Amino acid sequence: MTVEIGYALLSATLAAALTLGAVAGPTVLFTLPRWAEIALLVVAAVLVPVIFVARVVGVLWRFQDAAEDAPEEDQDDGGGQPSQPGASAS
Repeated sequence: MTVEIGYALLSATLAAALTLGAVAGPTVLFTLPRWAEIALLVVAAVLVPVIFVARVVGVLWRFQDAAEDAPEEDQDDGGGQPSQPGASAS
C-alpha cells in the first residue's frame, strides 16, 4: 500500500498546486483591487486543503476498493511448480 499512498500524496499535491495557481494566480498576474486580491487568496486558502484531502481520500478509497474486488490467489496445495529454483516438487 506504500506505493498507493505515495501516488495519492503526489497527485494531491499536484491538484492542490494547480488549484492554487488557478485561483490565486490572477493576483500575481494582474493589478486587481485590494478586496479582489484578498477574496481570491481566502478562497484559495480554503479550497486548496479541501482539494488535497479529497484527492488523497478518493485515491486511497479507489485502491482499497480495487484490492477488495481482486480475486484471491489460490492456496498452495503442494502441487505445481516448486517455490525454489532447482528444487523438485513433491
